[in-house]
Amino acid sequence: MIKLNCDMGESFAAWTMGDDAAVMPHVDMANIACGFHAGGPAIMAQTIQLAVEHQVEIGAHPAYPDLAGFGRRTLHFPQAELKAILHYQIGAIRALCLQAGAQLSYVKPHGALYNDMQRDQELFELVCRVIAEQNNSHPAHPPLYLLTLARANNTTQQRIAEYCNVELCFEAFADRRYEPDGSLRSRQYADAVFTDRETILDQAKAFACGEPIIASDGSQLRLQPQTLCVHGDNAESIATVVAIRQVLNGI
Repeated sequence: MIKLNCDMGESFAAWTMGDDAAVMPHVDMANIACGFHAGGPAIMAQTIQLAVEHQVEIGAHPAYPDLAGFGRRTLHFPQAELKAILHYQIGAIRALCLQAGAQLSYVKPHGALYNDMQRDQELFELVCRVIAEQNNSHPAHPPLYLLTLARANNTTQQRIAEYCNVELCFEAFADRRYEPDGSLRSRQYADAVFTDRETILDQAKAFACGEPIIASDGSQLRLQPQTLCVHGDNAESIATVVAIRQVLNGI
């Protein structure tokens, strides 16, 4: 069955972001913020413990160092510095997982970093190399894999990941409109994000059943995701997650 993944642990100091406790029982994978766009040591530890209680797979959700912009702004760094930024975040959540008796399973970059690596082959390779180095440094642990966007053609990403000896897991979005090439429609367009629950459920079911969806130009687009990204930002989005889970359980 296709898995559900959700960004979590994104509260910061006095600000609460999302209801992790409400959504955790309904997902399979938790992408936990590593403190550079949101979260922090205590919130990371709490979210890890919540994932352990519900037997949810734990992933690192690293970002550009951009608390003010919630990691949604593209920032530029020399390769060596960006590698260190990613190792720092992945290493921090790995240490907290070990302390909790949990296992870190994968990496899903956040926000602008995630979007940038879809367009930039050098950046995608840098992320893969960081994961490969993490795996080589922890041979006693199962290797981390990279969660990335399912496209109409992922040949380039697969080639880079294979070269780096990193496994890929492809995700799709039930609540986003797609372009014909499998890229997400820019949020500058009014129809980029679905708000109608039935539309979201129909797209989730199509992905889960291997059926085509309708792209922005009206053409059919067939993707092969292994996981769907869902959101737990508010009561309405959590209700949609529950509905998606019920639809998937019924397939």
